[in-house]
Amino acid sequence: MSFKDKILNNQSPWGSPPGGDGGRGSPSGNGSGSRQDPPNLDDLIKNFQKTINKFSGGKSGSSRPLFVGLIIIALLYVASGLYRVLPDEQGVVLRFGKYINTTQPGLHYHFPTPFERVLTPKVTKVNRVDVGFRPASDTGRSSGVGNVPEESLMLTGDENIVDINYSVFWVIKDAQKFLFNIQSPVETVKAASETAMREVIAKNRIQSILTEGRSKIEVEVQEIAQLILDEYGSGIQLTQVQTQQADPPEQVIDAFRDVQAARADRERSKNEAEAYANDVIPRARGEAEQVLQQAEAYKKEVVAKAEGEASRFLAIYNEYKSAKQVTQERMYLETMEKVLADIDKVIIDKESGSGVVPYLPLPELKKKGSNN
Repeated sequence: MSFKDKILNNQSPWGSPPGGDGGRGSPSGNGSGSRQDPPNLDDLIKNFQKTINKFSGGKSGSSRPLFVGLIIIALLYVASGLYRVLPDEQGVVLRFGKYINTTQPGLHYHFPTPFERVLTPKVTKVNRVDVGFRPASDTGRSSGVGNVPEESLMLTGDENIVDINYSVFWVIKDAQKFLFNIQSPVETVKAASETAMREVIAKNRIQSILTEGRSKIEVEVQEIAQLILDEYGSGIQLTQVQTQQADPPEQVIDAFRDVQAARADRERSKNEAEAYANDVIPRARGEAEQVLQQAEAYKKEVVAKAEGEASRFLAIYNEYKSAKQVTQERMYLETMEKVLADIDKVIIDKESGSGVVPYLPLPELKKKGSNN
């Protein structure tokens, strides 16, 4: 018979009481033979709640605050998965240490610790790596710059040695690659840039390195170093390579400066000579062109005059053939007109000149002699 059937049949679900005959006995439980009443269901439920309260360590009705506290703790634990990525950051989500995804700036959620955690590196911060020297703050000095010869001394293309110091500026391009593909970002950037700089310096002459070739060298070093970092999958983007100093080694810098001064003097003398040549040559060319133009003009004048004289002669000759006597008189008169036009003369008529006494005009001759 089931537990429920026993209760409905007014039988004890735990069997007959001790000292009784099949469930009959005295009300005092001394086995006098009176029947015992069955337990109430409400009493059983109350007893069960009391048992739970004993295990919870509180009195009756104190289980509700504990339950509420557990719910609050659970909610706080779930809410701890909320995280915020700032505008200058990227969020890298890890699940049991394995990369899951990358989140952009904003509010996001992940499974709370220890299931997942988030790393937020600064991706817009410009970092700096110095090669060939160390600032005073890094060397422990109060001022000045500490030189590192093993990094700064490099061999040029014309087999000279140059002491070059430069700085490399970089930012994080890919946070996931930056965190997992390289162990030491600073050393990686330094090694890549130093390799690139030595390659470029070995292709250039020292004169170009110390003077006008710096900007070109900086661009080439940035391109080569970026290729190296991309091959490593570093997640780093180089923004600038800046040369701080480029000089010959300290042991020979005085001699090098003397050579530079001599080269400067040579350049100055060369420039002065070129300036003088640029002044004289155009002037000489101008004078030569002027002479050529004058000669050309004289040539044209003589040729035109000769052609005119020939044309005039031919015209007179044609008239002479047609009327010789008239042409002769005309030519005679024209010739006399030209001759007499340039001399002083006194004309005396034959009829009225019989009583005129010729005289020599000495005062007029003296005036002409003084004018000449």
